[in-house]
Amino acid sequence: MSKEKRRREALVYHAKPQPGKIKIVPTKPYATQRDLGLAYSPGVAEPCLEIAKDKDNVYKYTAKGNIVAVISNGTAVLGLGDIGPEASKPVMEGKCLLFKIFADIDGIDIEIDTKDVDKFVETVKMIAPTFGGINLEDIKAPEAFEIERRLKEELDIPVMHDDQHGTAIISAAALLNALEITKKKIEDVRIVISGAGAAAVSCTKLYKAFGASSKNIVMLDSKGVIRSDRDNLTGEKLEFATDRKIDTLEEAMVDADVFVGLSIANIVSPEMLLSMANNPIVFAMANPDPEIAYEIAYKTREDIIMATGRSDHPNQVNNVLGFPFIFRGALDVRATKINEEMKMAAVKALAELTKAPVPEQVNIAYGETRLTFGKDYIIPKPFDPRLISEIPPAVARAAMESGVAKLPIEDWDKYREELLQRSGNDNKVVRLLHNRAKSNPKKIVFAEADHLDVLKAAQISYDEGIAIPILLGRKEVILELKKELEFDADVLIIDPNSDESSATKDKYAIKYCESRNRSGVSLYGARIKMRERNYFGAMMVREGDADGMISGYSRAYPTVVKPIFEVIGKASDVKKVATVNIMITDRGPLFLADTAINIDPNAEELAEIAKMTANVAKTFGFQPVMAMLSYANFGSSVHPNASKVKQAVKILHESNPDLVVDGEVQIDFALNKELHQSKFPFSKLAGKNVNALVFPNLESANITYKLLKELNKADSIGPIMVGLRKSVHIMQLGASVDEIVNMSAVAVVDAQERERRKKAKSEAK
Repeated sequence: MSKEKRRREALVYHAKPQPGKIKIVPTKPYATQRDLGLAYSPGVAEPCLEIAKDKDNVYKYTAKGNIVAVISNGTAVLGLGDIGPEASKPVMEGKCLLFKIFADIDGIDIEIDTKDVDKFVETVKMIAPTFGGINLEDIKAPEAFEIERRLKEELDIPVMHDDQHGTAIISAAALLNALEITKKKIEDVRIVISGAGAAAVSCTKLYKAFGASSKNIVMLDSKGVIRSDRDNLTGEKLEFATDRKIDTLEEAMVDADVFVGLSIANIVSPEMLLSMANNPIVFAMANPDPEIAYEIAYKTREDIIMATGRSDHPNQVNNVLGFPFIFRGALDVRATKINEEMKMAAVKALAELTKAPVPEQVNIAYGETRLTFGKDYIIPKPFDPRLISEIPPAVARAAMESGVAKLPIEDWDKYREELLQRSGNDNKVVRLLHNRAKSNPKKIVFAEADHLDVLKAAQISYDEGIAIPILLGRKEVILELKKELEFDADVLIIDPNSDESSATKDKYAIKYCESRNRSGVSLYGARIKMRERNYFGAMMVREGDADGMISGYSRAYPTVVKPIFEVIGKASDVKKVATVNIMITDRGPLFLADTAINIDPNAEELAEIAKMTANVAKTFGFQPVMAMLSYANFGSSVHPNASKVKQAVKILHESNPDLVVDGEVQIDFALNKELHQSKFPFSKLAGKNVNALVFPNLESANITYKLLKELNKADSIGPIMVGLRKSVHIMQLGASVDEIVNMSAVAVVDAQERERRKKAKSEAK
């Protein structure tokens, strides 16, 4: 994608459909006059009076305890420098977005128009009663040090400058693990720090807190090595001044065990790397380009352990591993500050989490067979669902033990459960899906590429590395639309209706006729069908000329299903093809089946649909907890519609005893864990969070998923076809660009999974 096109996309993203990335929504009912009377006058007077009696009641009656102010003056915006408060606002809104999606914290961005430290501090102090915590962001050094120091001293809520401490916490966790792997002790290793800004200073202080020795540390700024005999050193730099008689990075790197880069790109040469000690640890964290390229570093030293700030290499030092969860823990015990003990607790928790067995969901997200603690995995991945339940408790406990917690936690199991419930309110599944697809993109046929939205989706899939598109449709229309979209990639375009594809059509027609000649298909009829894009595209997949296909944007579902069934057909071990929709809800993903194919399945078919739905959930890294739905609960009706669900459950319990599935059950009892536990404690679903729903018929499934989509504005991925011999998926009529992109990712992941199973089967022989 060109830089100009990326620029326009970014501007449209931030401007449409409404400006900005965050908004405020009510958390209480407001429909009636009674509601409004309680929300404002006269009812609001009561909590006001309670807070006036005791200021701490503000946490009880307002949202203060879950609001963090993200505050900047725009003087040191990453990669952009001093751009001013207004220009920094998109960055601060982005930070608020990350707070919300990773830790369910409401962030409010505040941009202050001053470079004067006194005015900045005074402004923050005056607005502090509104917030439960203060996240300082993108403030230049050395002012950043003074601002944070004073605010921490003068406020009784947590204050943290993430540019300093976020990188320090994540890199310290990585360093502890890297040292363990190399069997080196932190008090003995020689450390070179390239950079002397806020992040570098904070990193070095934290390393010292864990035992690094001052005499073994060399720090460099833009003028070279920070030596004790240099003039005009700031207090921060003076703390790390060395007595060694060296001047350059090249000299500092000789026999160094650790290099930490927080400076500029490409300042470390292969020769410098070769001069380091055995098993060097290199954290090249300059963004977007590190101090030495990852590929060059590994080519130069096979014994290296390396981390960068980039997501396309192992060991990404990403601040999102820290700040949302540190503030979450601090807010939940109403900490008066974020102190060294809390930061060190976060470091230790991150380091230990890396050594624990990695959930399959994380392996899937990163396209790994099995992530394990080692040179290429020294810090957790940002998609790891355990972060929310491991880091905040460690931080909260440290706050309590160090005496800064005003609301101690008593029931830690309950607290972890509450944290896990907070983690279900974002689009992790979509990110997981795209990330998995990018790990091994496949050739996907876009059967209706002469429609603008379909071609847009193909372009995004190509640009993002999700899929390798094959474009079917009227070639002249596709070329014109490509020009309009500035989609200049050299991708395959095929018009099944043109003479250019005659040889391929004849080959496909012969193959199709051979497979269908006992179903009334002649060679002439087969040739006619190959002029239709869905027949042609399906044959491409069947013959291995493509890995998958998506269609259905402009045609009704039944007309698209017919050629797919005729050309691709069911898998050998499947009696019924079905579909699953993944609904992205506030409680996490819900897998719904069958939403598009089987009108009134019998008990055996329902059981098969349930097993295929369970496999879809597992493909996405979720352990299925399945409710077989009905209008009745556990035998309360003997009507055939309820009885078939009961029989399906019996089949599943006998054939798949390890599968967590039960029913027949009404949907409210299925989704309300406490209600289910109280009424049906004998059920396999009792006390569990259901994440998969199998409906008794197509009518109920289709209506439910479309109702969720329209009324709750829940994002949907699907319908995902299950039970076919190849990866072919049919989207809903008029699907949005985002939905088409998601379906292309589904087709890729499906093709990947089929390839994996085929390989495993071959190796087993």
